[in-house]
Amino acid sequence: MPKVAFHTLGCKLNYAETSILGKQFADRGFELVDFGQQADVCVINTCSVTERANRECRQIIRRALRAFRQPLVVVTGCYAQLEPEHVASIDGVDYVLGTKEKFNLFNHVDSLEKKLYPHVAVSDIHDVDNFGIGYSTEATDRTRAFLKVQDGCDYNCSFCTIPLARGASRSQSIQTCVEQSRLLVEQGYKEIVLTGVNVGDYGKKADTDLLSLLNALVGVDGLQRIRISSIEPNLLTDEILDFVAGEKKMAPHFHIPLQSGSDIILRAMRRRYTTQHYSDLIHRIRTKIPDCGIGVDVIVGFPGESDALFEETHHFLAELPVSYLHIFTYSERPNTPATGIADPVEPRVRFQRNKTLRILSQKKKDAFHQQMVGHEVPVLFEGDVADGIRFGFSGNYVRVGVPANNVGENELVMSRIVEPRNDFVLAERTSGRSGTVDAVNAGIPLMVI
Repeated sequence: MPKVAFHTLGCKLNYAETSILGKQFADRGFELVDFGQQADVCVINTCSVTERANRECRQIIRRALRAFRQPLVVVTGCYAQLEPEHVASIDGVDYVLGTKEKFNLFNHVDSLEKKLYPHVAVSDIHDVDNFGIGYSTEATDRTRAFLKVQDGCDYNCSFCTIPLARGASRSQSIQTCVEQSRLLVEQGYKEIVLTGVNVGDYGKKADTDLLSLLNALVGVDGLQRIRISSIEPNLLTDEILDFVAGEKKMAPHFHIPLQSGSDIILRAMRRRYTTQHYSDLIHRIRTKIPDCGIGVDVIVGFPGESDALFEETHHFLAELPVSYLHIFTYSERPNTPATGIADPVEPRVRFQRNKTLRILSQKKKDAFHQQMVGHEVPVLFEGDVADGIRFGFSGNYVRVGVPANNVGENELVMSRIVEPRNDFVLAERTSGRSGTVDAVNAGIPLMVI
């Protein structure tokens, strides 16, 4: 039986798509093995969000060639779409497949024999209109699955290559999303995370929207939790907030890209909101869902970001009642408008600003964890066990640990938060006790610095 190994870089959307590629190989009689084991075929699903991501892709390709004793190497994903010549120039690569071609992989891979010259099949991104179903079930211990509901983006942010790598915004039908959710529930999954490039844009070209999808998914029997992976602030409507606040199956958690706390930088980035809009949104969330977990994406070192403008961002975030930050260091991307903006920030300064915001993020997370002490929340526990502690996630996306002998994998149980630890909170199982309160749905307020 031939063996295939996969390595995925980048976002949850990539992982969802890799899972479907794995199924295609399995249906053709391949044995799926872990990356690092001997394999006949190695498929690398790449990312290109930063130059660092590109560099990591090249390193992974070379590592595969060293580790697998000359396997057939197939490279796909965003880096393959954006820079196919660079990928094909790496000695040992056999196939370079673009965004349109990756879901028709076996139309291009004609044998397991190494090629003298790489086969490159990369369509113009404007010709990409296929969706390619996707759901990731590999690394979640049969508790959470990542369901791809949307792909591509019609926005034109000046720093971003995603529209060049994935094409225009498109969505999977509500009926297909529901059918796939039912299939995942039958396989034992209790939580589904909705993924996409711009999830809030769901259904725009099919006369529907994200709220309609959510209404359909909460009706899936056996599905106990639905989480939105990330949503743009201009697309997170009051109607969605009210739905999440009132629906027990919806996780009280939003990840909302900000990118900068300076209106000057936001305009240069071509973002579709102001800092005032963003601040008002966060405070509305805190009013409607007091204990909501709120994550924020931020880019530091964008061209023109002076010390004073960075301080605006730092101050804005420090005052904002959010739970954690994801900080990215700006990286020049070819063919993006931002590369033509004057006053680039020195790399040394970019990395220092990243460090400054990471310190702030840890303070935010620590405060959020501390203020959960004494509250009871539903936690979906996974297979992750260390030092006698089993870990899972609460609805508001806090990593929770309880003694492993008190809870099993894939159990959704009430747990009382006892104390914060380094990167999680310690809790005790309380399901079955009288007077148990579901803090997530009862709206117990949590203050966040």
